[in-house]
Amino acid sequence: MNDSTAQVIAYWNLNEKQTYQVTTEKYKIVDSDTTVTEYFKYLVDITVKDSTSNSYTVDWFYHAYEINEENELLKKLSTLVEDMTITIRTDETGVLQEVVNWKDIQAFVFKATQMLREETMDIPNIDKVITQIENMYTSKESIEAAAIREIQLFHTFHGAKYKMNLEYNSPLKIANLYGDEPFDADAIVWLDEINPDDNNFILRMNLVVNSEQLTKTTFNYLTDIAKKMNTPAPKWEEFPQLKNETFTASRIHGSGWPIYCIETKEIFVEGQTNIEETIIEIQ
Repeated sequence: MNDSTAQVIAYWNLNEKQTYQVTTEKYKIVDSDTTVTEYFKYLVDITVKDSTSNSYTVDWFYHAYEINEENELLKKLSTLVEDMTITIRTDETGVLQEVVNWKDIQAFVFKATQMLREETMDIPNIDKVITQIENMYTSKESIEAAAIREIQLFHTFHGAKYKMNLEYNSPLKIANLYGDEPFDADAIVWLDEINPDDNNFILRMNLVVNSEQLTKTTFNYLTDIAKKMNTPAPKWEEFPQLKNETFTASRIHGSGWPIYCIETKEIFVEGQTNIEETIIEIQ
């Protein structure tokens, strides 16, 4: 910090454990009116299970879900992974490398979705909703791409050194939840604040997804869904241009443990802004 730089490295001990609260809120803004569409929170216990000279193996245990939602179906969908453990491996600096126990995760989720199918078989089109969730867990690659967003957020800045008053620009590939090729995106990262007395610093990132790719893929997805459900398909000449922008901020301790991470995703569609905010905060 004496040379106005910060480096995010995981200086973690074997069996070290930290508990975080994860909160997700979704809402939409039309003109000046704001409507909350979904809100839930849960705890995750993060435990260092193994430590070598070039890697960490870490457990994420999900529990204590609280759902602010009257719809019982949405409650059940939101808690499918409650009491599940995801085991990840990072390199020696804390850069996320892989999900280790993906087969266990897959079995856990598919057992839960099968039970949910039996409980909700009378709800029209519920099978399509459940299948869409299962698609996130069909393989190691799909789990790593789409099912561990909070873990990816936690590790966003690990492994690099950042200097004050510099912007770092990078093209990225972003997971496409519709199943096609990943989206192109442009990211800007910068070190915003250094606090030597408290041994922490704040890093920020602004990420913009390619609007043309996002719009085309969404249109194709909705067209396919309309065909399967025998409903009118959207018309390309009337389809709005979509914009997707994500803002990320993390206050990280010198030990490599984030104190908090905040991700705000904004999707703009013709006068309406859909916002999803995820906060990870140490307890």
